[in-house]
Amino acid sequence: MTTVAFFNNRGRVGTTSLVYHLAWMLRELGRRVIAADLDPQANLTGMFLDETGLERLWRDGNRGTIDEGVAPLFEGAGDIVESPQVEEIGERIGLLMGDLALSRREDELSTQWPKCLDGDRRAFRVTTAFARLVARAGRRFDADLALLDVGPNLGAINRAALVASDCVVIPLAPDLFSLQGLRNVGPTLRDWRRAWKERAGRKPQGLDIELPTGDMKPLGYVIMRHSIRLSRPVQTYGRWIDRMPSEYAEAVTQDGLPSAPAEQDPNCLAHLKDYRSLMPMAQEANRPMFLLRPAHGAIGAHQQAVLECYTDFRNLAGELLGRLDSGRALPPGARPPSL
Repeated sequence: MTTVAFFNNRGRVGTTSLVYHLAWMLRELGRRVIAADLDPQANLTGMFLDETGLERLWRDGNRGTIDEGVAPLFEGAGDIVESPQVEEIGERIGLLMGDLALSRREDELSTQWPKCLDGDRRAFRVTTAFARLVARAGRRFDADLALLDVGPNLGAINRAALVASDCVVIPLAPDLFSLQGLRNVGPTLRDWRRAWKERAGRKPQGLDIELPTGDMKPLGYVIMRHSIRLSRPVQTYGRWIDRMPSEYAEAVTQDGLPSAPAEQDPNCLAHLKDYRSLMPMAQEANRPMFLLRPAHGAIGAHQQAVLECYTDFRNLAGELLGRLDSGRALPPGARPPSL
């Protein structure tokens, strides 16, 4: 199973919506996907579950969330749970549910991080708790991919989440804040990658856990929520989009400044338009925008918007899989659904 984190130090760029829709599209393409909600705000869980499901989640004592999965370890009562609960969201999508209580784990993760350098056994168990929980959930669900929704900060919870990742996708909004976010995220990923490699080399003998690689390989960026006019971004967004290739190359990959324009930047996975008219319908129907039907209100011009949305996310998922699978052919089932 390959684990991909979606992460930006800049909030409000559509990270959760991106993970949600990509999970559904990868399912459309025949892949089995685990979506892990590692943001203490638990917004991804709120997108997947309707109000009845959320009420049950918060009401029941045994909630089966990510926090419940790591609680025994953090509270000194053992290790992470052997069989984490995976909420099945239709066919081929499993959800590791988020929990607002996850924010309580920040201090312990911060405390244990430096202790890994001393070969402390508990420090290694705590630091890799998320990675091992996701891996166990993936094996239980027989998943091909795990998508990690990570909150917009550079704290210890996110560091542990990124240690669990093989690759990282950076969502961006076309604005100055996203450019600054890139300048923060790039050096932070390099620091975390280097620091984890150093710690992994000090794993104590006899410790019976498998350590994640913590590669955090930059897979590319996705530009989210920009408006289109006459097949081009409106001028307000265009000037920021044009700066993304060089900023990403300089801050994240450090592979030199690309000469290609923004539309041809090899580091860009996709430019996603703003489908404002579809999102309220999708939230009401509790399904992705590109699977809306006339019964959900997608009539008239909305039908064309649904098809365009499907094509955009299908292309993004195809690009993602192409990079992960080293050019392997996509499975059948990629044709947009009939409306």
